[in-house]
Amino acid sequence: MSAPPTRPTQEQLDRYAEQFTQSQTLRHLGVRLSFPEGRKVLISLPEVRPEHLGGLGTTAVNGAVLSAMFDLAIGCTPALLDPTRRCATLQLSLSFQRPLVGSSLEAEAEIDSHGKSTLFASARIRDAQGNICARAQGVVRISTLPWASGESPAIN
Repeated sequence: MSAPPTRPTQEQLDRYAEQFTQSQTLRHLGVRLSFPEGRKVLISLPEVRPEHLGGLGTTAVNGAVLSAMFDLAIGCTPALLDPTRRCATLQLSLSFQRPLVGSSLEAEAEIDSHGKSTLFASARIRDAQGNICARAQGVVRISTLPWASGESPAIN
């Protein structure tokens, strides 16, 4: 009988998150990645900026920004299993439930189920008051190849 797979340490996840948060893409979006208690993915946008707005010509956060946050949150869930392996979002299904207005937002994702190479995850985006404004489900491919940097998808 084989031993159960080991999960990454919080230190490994924190290092992955810090490196990825320093990537050009995440700095441009103004978001931060974290793995609270090693059980979920949290993407925070602490300051909604004018370039994030435009949903329906209003002051709501644009759906493209929310979609990017969902892709990032769900796409990072495999790190909860092994942060050294490459992964890619294969499918993303979104549901916008209410306009997201306000000064900040958070996306939270967790693993629903997984095999050796495929992972299913779900996510929610909440406004600053904690209201769920959008939901997503996704499928992620987990590769056997390591990240080019060795520890995270961040390549500076």
